[in-house]
Amino acid sequence: MNNNDTNLDREFVLKQARELEVRFIRLWFTDILGFLKSFAITTEELETALYDGHLFDGSSIEGFSRIEESDMFAHPDPTTFCVLPWRPQDGGTVARMFCDIKLPDGSSYDGDPRNVLRKTLQKANQKGYTFYTGMEFEHYYFKSAEPPLETLDKGGYFDLTPLDVASDIRRETVITLEKMGIGVEYSHHEVGPSQHEIDLRYSDALTMADNAMTYRLVVKEVGLRHNVYATFMPKPLSDSNGNGMHTHLSLFKGSQNIFFDENKEDGLSDICQSFIAGLLKHTPELTLIFNQWLNSYKRLVPGFEAPIYVSWAHKNRSDLIRIPSIRKGRDSDTRIEIRSPDSACNPYLSFACMLAAGLEGIEKNYAPIDPVEENVHELSEEDRKSRGIVTLPSDLNEAIKLAENSTLMKETFGEELHSKIIANKKLEWERSRRQVTDFELENYLTIL
Repeated sequence: MNNNDTNLDREFVLKQARELEVRFIRLWFTDILGFLKSFAITTEELETALYDGHLFDGSSIEGFSRIEESDMFAHPDPTTFCVLPWRPQDGGTVARMFCDIKLPDGSSYDGDPRNVLRKTLQKANQKGYTFYTGMEFEHYYFKSAEPPLETLDKGGYFDLTPLDVASDIRRETVITLEKMGIGVEYSHHEVGPSQHEIDLRYSDALTMADNAMTYRLVVKEVGLRHNVYATFMPKPLSDSNGNGMHTHLSLFKGSQNIFFDENKEDGLSDICQSFIAGLLKHTPELTLIFNQWLNSYKRLVPGFEAPIYVSWAHKNRSDLIRIPSIRKGRDSDTRIEIRSPDSACNPYLSFACMLAAGLEGIEKNYAPIDPVEENVHELSEEDRKSRGIVTLPSDLNEAIKLAENSTLMKETFGEELHSKIIANKKLEWERSRRQVTDFELENYLTIL
């Protein structure tokens, strides 16, 4: 986007704010863990913020600056201006804009996850590529956030009323998202009791990451309006499926989907095959980003549909990567689905990692292992080994060790951000090691 286009966007925002009688604007950004951060300005400060950014203290934001260099500037992205429909209109409308974080000298802050994704997208753009993503988001509804957790229903996959008592909540969520310009493909009850899924319509990766952050907030806000607690915790219930963020990926050159090749029997171009190979090669070391919490690894276990093995296939849902079926004549829909990320990941960093891994596969002409069309969980260990199928990390500590030595992650994030993520996760792991769990008390206390 050139400066003239940016200035036009800024002027449009100022006009919209006046016409919609906006009183407050919330400036949004995320820390390195993907937690949404926000502060509000009044419309009197809007023009200055749009052109010069707004000063804030970055020293208390996870992964941001040290206290001795805390001054940072939030620069609102005018293309993300949107009214918050759930905020009361009395006393003035409330809007939001996502921000790019910059240093006092005007340079982009390398620790800003949105900037990390933007830089990775620029590398793709230099090659003529546009990176598109779409997401299947899963979440649970509970009567409260206090244990023991009580679900709203005992429904299962695609169940309808009366088992699916949250259908009204889902409908209101979808309506709210659409009011904010976020397209929704469909929504439904998922496998777990009181588990639900809403699928966001394909978009360019930066817009989709912004939409993901908005989506998670909307789900929680609408839930609270109904006195229900919504959670994206990867594995809130021991004996039910976890919350995944199945992510669909495609590369375009102009209007052409370069993942499709009509001359290939399966329709997948050589570029697509190499992209898959790059993902397969690097996903184990990138798992710390796709599955960043201690609880994430309770989801990545056998028996609950989440992937464990690094394999791919056409249609097969037991693999890490699958190729969804497309309708005849819809060649532009050709895409990759990666199934390991959970709903609590940082979408900016996750998309950046996916793209970086795929681009390396293309640049180095990687070839993927043969697809595994049978249930990969039922293969013998010897069979998996002979096919070159490795496993994802089994816990947070293993994921940390792989990520710590990841050249791809260091190049994508920069040394400083990479080291901050590793340090944060090491602290989480060490804290978890000191905890005595209910499982231990229930199984050991009376016999030892």
